[in-house]
This record gives sequence, structure tokens and C-alpha cells, in this order.
Amino acid sequence: MQNQILLKVEQLSISFSSEGIDNEIIKSISYHLNKNEILGVVGESGSGKSVSSLAILGLLPKKISKITQGSIQFDSQDLTTLSAKQFQKIRGKKIAVIFQEPMSSLNPSMTCGKQVIELLLQHTNLSKAEAKTETLALFEKVKLPLPDRVYNAYPHEISGGQKQRVMIAMAIACKPQLLIADEPTTALDVTVQKDIILLLKELQKEGQMSIIFISHDLSLVSEIADRVMVMYKGAIVEQGDIEQVFKFPKHIYTKALINSKPSTKTRLKQLPTIDDFINNTATSTVITSTERAETHQRIYAQKPLLEVINIEKEYISKSGWFSKPETFKAVNKVSFKLYKGETLGLVGESGCGKSTLSNAILQLDKATAGSILYQGLDITKLSRSAIRKLRKEIQIIFQDPFASLNPRLTVGKAIMEPMKVHGIGTSETDRKQRVIDLLLKVGLDDTYFNRYPHEFSGGQRQRIGIARAIAVEPQLIICDESVSALDISVQAQVLNLLNDLKSNYGFTYIFISHDLAVVKYMSDQLIVMNKGEIEEMDDADVIYNHPQKEYTKKLIHAIPKGL
Repeated sequence: MQNQILLKVEQLSISFSSEGIDNEIIKSISYHLNKNEILGVVGESGSGKSVSSLAILGLLPKKISKITQGSIQFDSQDLTTLSAKQFQKIRGKKIAVIFQEPMSSLNPSMTCGKQVIELLLQHTNLSKAEAKTETLALFEKVKLPLPDRVYNAYPHEISGGQKQRVMIAMAIACKPQLLIADEPTTALDVTVQKDIILLLKELQKEGQMSIIFISHDLSLVSEIADRVMVMYKGAIVEQGDIEQVFKFPKHIYTKALINSKPSTKTRLKQLPTIDDFINNTATSTVITSTERAETHQRIYAQKPLLEVINIEKEYISKSGWFSKPETFKAVNKVSFKLYKGETLGLVGESGCGKSTLSNAILQLDKATAGSILYQGLDITKLSRSAIRKLRKEIQIIFQDPFASLNPRLTVGKAIMEPMKVHGIGTSETDRKQRVIDLLLKVGLDDTYFNRYPHEFSGGQRQRIGIARAIAVEPQLIICDESVSALDISVQAQVLNLLNDLKSNYGFTYIFISHDLAVVKYMSDQLIVMNKGEIEEMDDADVIYNHPQKEYTKKLIHAIPKGL
């Protein structure tokens, strides 16, 4: 039986205008989606994945964008000819969407239940009571724990994975024919990500729904999609059956995407980037187990730089005026040693205590019990002024570089500010020259000095964040999910940069991430945390190859394996 086509995009071109000049963002793309099929769309930021899907939804920004040619046939109707009013009848009912960031897609002033009910009342003939029953049934369908609690909860009261499930419940509420999932698992833990993928596949089979699954994670796409199309600079460079494209890629860009992700089997000295492949400069020098053992012998022969001894962090929550305060241990009796020149990986699901532990080390949130020795000195007993001096020694690179940079300060001023505070540089001119040197070191140039954070891409902003962290010449840097929101190739560039800086300046890293493949690639030792405690601690390779605990096995099993 021949596949029935649900969506057919032909010769579609989209232009965006800026200062009176039209830029073609989508360049004459053609593809189709069959009924009851999952199509994966992969490519980096700026490749046109989201713009082309917004065109299907009729959500392109009206004043600055226009479809210059082509058609989008959905269920025998050309969507490019529809008015805003006609689109309202289709959007949410026949075509639904799950966005990347559920927190910004959900209304913070409405309970989760009300948001689904609102949608059902708009697109169906259900009464309010029937809509409530249907909403609770949907919450059960998407496997939300305690559906009644989530129904009455506001978005900020539930976890990221639960918010994403609420978004999925909203998306499937009206039994759409087409679901567009735009990076729906990017910020989620590896285990939650696996659950969401399995859930989407299950819902797709049950409802005979078609899905366009957009992601920059190729391994993930290979686990969910039937077919895949690869986008690069607004054009489709390759499309076909999943196995055919991933096992026998034809286009150099597809080959680059597949090879830029760290492998869990081998450890390369430099990860290849997209540019390396396109310019034919990719190298594949492997770090041998002998080289790794020699490095470790040198690192662990020293005295520890940092010693964490029985650290505990307790929070007290009070749910009402007359209720008894409840205590919650976010970190419980955690102990480990960190050596100069080492990268210590820290993994575990959200809520396991990773960030709480790093905040205690940074003295941003004081530990309830235990001690932290930095170069032999217990930093939990330091005065305020001494802690301020310690800031120079221990720095952090955050997950979201945009939120951590002041939008009103130029890049140069943002990097010079901490240098001034810590008395680095002899004069303003000296500091400016140091900043320009730093920008060059992190792969940027001196023209960035007078520009503002909003003028840069995510990868460039992360490089600025790294430059700011190393500007005060620290000993220890905590990388808190610092590459999780980046494209695979940009991620490869940033990981290479962190490793280069480590070997050139002798930095020591605590590397926190939910991407286990990345943590294994970066780490010497690895700590697996679960519910505030250390579940397992050993050499990163030992843990990956021979995990001892069930929890660790579950985490490793959840990593998308690819083909």
C-alpha cells in the first residue's frame, strides 16, 4: 500500500528584511511528510529548521518576513494562501506544536489544568466538566505523576520534564494530524529525554499522528524518526531513510554533524568541527590509555587543590502558617578530592544536588555542615572580605551565557569589570589590551570589544563567558551545564577550547552536565550523584565501561546510541 502524503512543501523560499534589504533565509526547499510518519529535521542554529516549521504554522513574523515562492500543501490545502483567521481554526486542532522551552511557552499566571481546558473549549464542543475530565485523562496519558496535583499546579511548581509533558498534553489534546516538536528535549536530563522520546513514539502510534521532530542531536533523531532531512544555511542538503543517511551520509555537512559529537568509545585530542570537515582539516588523534594513565599519575601525585569533607546542605520548607517546618537534604555527606589540572565530571538527574554542591564550593550558598578545604584552608569559615578574594581563585561558567552577561555593558567592559575588582592590570589601557588578548585566545577578535551581548550567537556568547571567567586568572573553574544549549559543532569548538585552556594554563575544572557522552569525553574522574548523595565515584572510563550501581546503569543506558 502506497504511503499517503499529509504535508508537501514545494520550492519554498522565505526572506527576512532588515533595514530595507531582503535576505533569503529559506532557499527553495522541497520535502514531504507521509501520514503516520515521523520526519526528523537536523542542522545547526541558523540552518532554517525552526523558520520552515513556523511557516507551516503560519507564525512567521508578519512585518519582517515573507514567503517569496513555493507552496505548503497540508491535507490538500495550500497553507500559504490562508488568512490569520483561517489559521486559527487549524492551529492547535489539526496542526499542533511543542516548543523547546516549556517555561516560556506555558502561561505562568494560569494553572496547568486551566491551560489545557482553555484549548479544549476553543476547539471542541466539550462542556467545562467534560474538558476537566479530558484534561486529567490527558495528564495520565502523558504519564504525569499525580495528575490531580499537576492540574492545580502553576508551571513554576513542577519540574522541567513535567512541564514538557504538560506541553505534550496540550499539543495532543485535539488529536492533531500533524505535531511539530521543535527541540522538545534539549534542556532535559538524559533519562527524562528518553522517557519523552518513548512517549512521543507511543502517542504517535496510538493516534496515527505525523510528527516533524526538530533537533540538533542526531543520535536522538535516529531513535525516533523514520526519515530524516539535513538542513544547512537554509537549504536541504540531504534527505532519506534514517539508516541510509546516518550510515552512508553523502554530504560533507552530514558527515561533519555525525562526527562532531564526542564518542563514548574513543577519546580524541581534538573534536572535529564542521569547518574542519568542510576545509578537510579534521584530525583524529586518539588519546591512548597509556597517555591517559601517565597524565593521571602526574595529577594524583600532588596534594589536593580542593577537599570536600562530609558536606551537607539542608533546606527548610514551610507550606503554611500553622504547619510544621519540613527539612530537605539537597546534599548529604558528600566527600571528594580534586587535584590541580584535573577535570572532575559531575552527573545526575535534575534535583540530585549537582548545582547545590557547586554553589556551596563557590560560597554562594553556605553548607549546613562539613568543611571545604581550598589549598588547605577551610573556606566555609572565611569572612566576607576573604570570600571576595576567593572569587578570583574559583570562577563559574554558566549554562545560559546571555542571562549571565549584562545586556547594557559592552563585551569589553563586562570582561574588564571583574579584573578591576581584583586589581588585575596596571591601568585601563593595560586591562583593555589583556581583554583583547583574551578574546583572541577564545577564538574571537578585537572587533567584539565594543559590541553588546545581543549581537552574538549562543556559541559566541559562551566564548565571551569563558573569557570573563579566565580574565581574573583563576585556579578552579566550575562549568555548570556550559555546553548543553549549544549546537553539536559549536559544542565541539567550546570543548576543544576548554581543553586547550586547561593544558596551556593548568586550569582545574568541575564539569557539570546532563550529557553523559560529553562528561565522559571531558573528565578524568567522575562522580555520579543521586538524591543528594554520591552514588558512584571512579575514573570516567571505568564507570562508563563497568558501572556498579543500578542508577548509573540506567543513566548510561538512556544515552541515545545513534546508529
